[in-house]
Amino acid sequence: MSKIKILVLPSDRTGVGKFRSLEPHIFLQEKYPDDFHVDIDYEPKMDDMSYWTQYDMVCFHRSLNPDYDKSNTLIQVLNGMGIITVMDLDDYWLPTKEHPAYHLVQQHKLHEKIIANLKVAKYVTTTTEVFAQEIKRFNKNVFVLPNAINPEEPQFKAVTEPSDKIRFGWLGGSSHLHDINLLKGATDALGQFRDKAQFYLCGFDTRGTMTEINAQTGEQKQRPIKPEETVWARYEEVFTKNYEYTTPEYKDYLLKYKNEPWKGDLQFYNRVWTQPVTSYAKNYANFDVSLAPLVNHVFNRVKSQLKVIEAGFYKKAIIASNIGPYTIDLKHCLENGNFVDGNAILVEEKRNHSDWTKAFKKLIQNPNMVQDLGERLYETVKPRYDLNVVTKHRAELYKTLK
Repeated sequence: MSKIKILVLPSDRTGVGKFRSLEPHIFLQEKYPDDFHVDIDYEPKMDDMSYWTQYDMVCFHRSLNPDYDKSNTLIQVLNGMGIITVMDLDDYWLPTKEHPAYHLVQQHKLHEKIIANLKVAKYVTTTTEVFAQEIKRFNKNVFVLPNAINPEEPQFKAVTEPSDKIRFGWLGGSSHLHDINLLKGATDALGQFRDKAQFYLCGFDTRGTMTEINAQTGEQKQRPIKPEETVWARYEEVFTKNYEYTTPEYKDYLLKYKNEPWKGDLQFYNRVWTQPVTSYAKNYANFDVSLAPLVNHVFNRVKSQLKVIEAGFYKKAIIASNIGPYTIDLKHCLENGNFVDGNAILVEEKRNHSDWTKAFKKLIQNPNMVQDLGERLYETVKPRYDLNVVTKHRAELYKTLK
């Protein structure tokens, strides 16, 4: 049988592109060279039909290129030519109003254009069965190929130094203020444990722009955002109780917003600056317990469980909201306050006000459970989300598509 020739069109060169387009298909080519030939292109020749006819399958994330309307037409043309179109989607098409991208999506009607692409794509791949059920409202040909980890990638092999404190960490992006606010009561209450615990906020980033609107003319101007205006400054206020849990010297250091190491004593709260997608996961080596709070709405419910997977490969304990992606692999380990069989601590939405605090205290008072939960989570994710395993499933799936 001749090789299946695949064209992959990543949406970017960073997070989504890495996990949904680049690594999955590079692995596919490396592991199954007799079955597949893969080309990756960031600038496809949209109007050159001879370019497209070289391939049996075109895999793209959301859109073939930034022009969604042109992309939609081309998807239908490719279908008509017998070229298999596979659209990948990892996030819900319409963010909630508090999401930084909400107004941009609404203004350009991107959610409608994504749905239009869903309707005409021959097949769709996505991250979880939860999201697949949403997508099936527009396209029944949906397959789950979860995010996966290459355990041999250096950034997933960093060593965690021992500590006599329980270190809690949050690692993520700039669209999670409402999620992090779920921790506010818990972080406020943990001042009493400053001698036994630490917090790490990973991914801190002051880059970006802010749009200013003239109230009289409606004119919009963009300017570089000030560090104190960033969402990361708001995150930091939650983790430090508005800097109450910092020494005057450390507060002064933090408010300078300089990406340079702190030279003083170890702190209760620690800022870790953003790193490239090729090294960000090393941040998991900073802490023992990963925090995964999520507000319960559809955008969050259909997210992938990547935080669970990453924490698991690092053998970290996890405390997570009991919604959507965190219901797939996680099993609550507490019953009436006692540890039972499980691999995580899950917080119910109606108990956000109290159970984050209880979870923190439980692990601080039972440090042996931190390592135990990390091992259990590793045993859960290793056989399911190793990139070698998921690539095997991808190869099997692609061979069946017609």
